[in-house]
This record gives sequence, C-alpha cells and structure tokens, in this order.
Amino acid sequence: MSNLLHVVNISFVIPYFLGKQLNYFTEKGHKEYVVCSPTNELDELAVKYCFEYKAVVVLRKISIGKDLRAVKSTIEYIKEKHIDIITGHTPKGALIAMLAGYFAGVPKRFYFRHGLVYETSHGLKRWLLITIDRLAARLATKVVCVSPSVCYRSLEDGLNSAAKQVLLSKGTCNGIDINRFYRKNIDENQLSDLRAKLHILDDAFVIGFTGRLVRDKGIIELIRAFHLLQEKYSDMVLLLVGMLEERDALPRDVVDVMKSNPKIIYTGYVSNALIEYYYALMNCFVLPSYREGFPTSVLEASAMELPVITTKVTGCIDSIIENKTGFFVEHTVCELANVIERLYISKDKCYALGTQGRQFVVDNFEEKIIWEEIEKLYNG
Repeated sequence: MSNLLHVVNISFVIPYFLGKQLNYFTEKGHKEYVVCSPTNELDELAVKYCFEYKAVVVLRKISIGKDLRAVKSTIEYIKEKHIDIITGHTPKGALIAMLAGYFAGVPKRFYFRHGLVYETSHGLKRWLLITIDRLAARLATKVVCVSPSVCYRSLEDGLNSAAKQVLLSKGTCNGIDINRFYRKNIDENQLSDLRAKLHILDDAFVIGFTGRLVRDKGIIELIRAFHLLQEKYSDMVLLLVGMLEERDALPRDVVDVMKSNPKIIYTGYVSNALIEYYYALMNCFVLPSYREGFPTSVLEASAMELPVITTKVTGCIDSIIENKTGFFVEHTVCELANVIERLYISKDKCYALGTQGRQFVVDNFEEKIIWEEIEKLYNG
C-alpha cells in the first residue's frame, strides 16, 4: 500500500477536491497525508477524513521566498512520511507539490488541473500563469484534467503532451455523493428551520448560486438580471451562497446592491457539511461563469433535481445537456433574465430538467466511479 500526499493551498477545498475519497483509500490500506496552509478547521477535517497533515503556508499569489520555503517544508514532509505518490491541486498547490515531489524523488506525481486560471487574464499576468502551469505539468508524471474541455484547451494551448493527460471517466476530480445530494433525503424540519432563518417564504421562487462571489463567476450579470426580473415578479428571491473575495472582487456598487436589496439573500461562508440544504431551497440554479474547471456546484444542483442555467465556457460546457438538464446562455443580462423567466413560467420544464439532470449525474459522476478511476491511476 502507498503513502499518499495531497498539496492544497487552503483547507476550504479539501471537502470538495478530496472529501470521502480520503476515507475510501484509507480503508483500502493507503496512508493519507495533506500539506495545506494553516487554518482553524484543519484538525476537524483531519479527524473526519482520516488524514495526517502538515501546516505549510501555500499562497495563491506568487511570493518567491515563501514559495521556496513551502517547497522545502514539503520535501521534508515527503522524506519524513516516505511518500510514494504526491498530488497537487490548483496551479499553486500543484507547483509546490510537483517541485517538491520531483526534487524528493517521488515516483508518481499527479497534477490535478482544476481549471485554466489564465483564461480570463491578459498580458504579462497571462504569460506568467501559463508558464507556471506548463512547469507544473512538465514536472508531473501525469496531468489529470477535470473535464473534457479542460483536456482540449490544455492541448490547444500547449500546456503538455497528450500522452501525459488523463480524464477520469467524463470528468470531475472527486465525483458527487448522490445519496447526500438527493432531495428525498433532506430532513424537512431542518430545511424549514433554514428557510425561516433566511426569511424565505414557502411560495417564493428562489434563484440560487453557490460559490465564490467574484467577477469571473458572472455575479455582476446575475444580480443585474435579477433586478430586471424583480420589477416584474415580486415573489422572486436571489440566494447567493458563498464568500466575497478581494481577488477578482466585485465592484463596490454591485456589493452595495447585493447587501441592500431585501430580495437578495447573501449568506457569506457556508460549511460544506450543510450545503445540500441550501440547494433544497432553490427552484433553479444559475452559474453564468466566464471560466471553470468542472463546476461541481452544477452537478450538485443537478443531483438535487434542479434545472441549471450556465454558460458555454470551459468546464461549464461539459456540465449540462442542453435542453435536457439545463440551458446555456450568453454573458448578457437580458438573455440571462429571459431564460430564468422561462423556468419561472414553466414548472413542468423545471421538473423535467431537474429529473433528467439527476439521472445524468447518477450515470456519469457518482463518486465511486471517479474513485475507481483514481485507483487505476495510483496503481498504474
């Protein structure tokens, strides 16, 4: 059995990128380790998911001194724990992991490419991000792309050779827990308590979003589209579940509207352990993103039998079947408002898209399908 080390930049991503996959491989006799920036929830996550960890500052931005210290600390941990397999997640976590794994002589080094950060960047920043990605890929023994479109774009942009790339089934890095994300398994009393806490009426039509509240997610367009709809339909509510961030921050006027509009419910950070209850409040799910790797939120929403509205960008384009599990839209306020209105008007269409969406997830993205693919990768 192997000693497995995962490198991530922040503990927030551990339930999404790894989660019960860690328990799965521990039960099979592997030993799981994590390198991650220090946070208060690491101890709790380590107990829940059966891993040991070392707190190492892994910044999202470039900082040569701190990055070199992170590589050095990771090399020391690799040698201390006799690591056989190392995986790096996101460009920065992957760069630290691949550098440390390469210089420490780890034989199996897997870069999980969760998206292409440079897609919405320009100039020198774009060049730097592409260079970092290419370096991480060069040092990896395999590059795991989380969606077919990330695979295609990676080759198109010359990030690595086709021989080095891997796609797990039809995509994602960890799959979906189809029993947890299932409307029939929701505790109605707990859901009722959450509805009351958020002041959402029983007959409200809830337009939902989960994720980082930043420009790249299309939040500006979503809030403006909701404003148009709000003038026509008094029973509509926009539920925004996630955190504001300084990186790629929303304009101040948009944040002010978001916080002052009584029909926009902004929750801030919500624990992953409770997220299915927020989906259960929604009537439709909207992700008007400009770039993704593979949007887990779309699959979670589909598993919860929600119709989905998203865009034809990298990652998102793989996450729905047009007119069967959801709709694609352009990045325009009017089109987004029109498609949301279409769902508002037709409950039958909502039901059909949601039912077919859950089946799409069950057939292709159930977590054990993905874990078995990862196991083949580890044993290869």
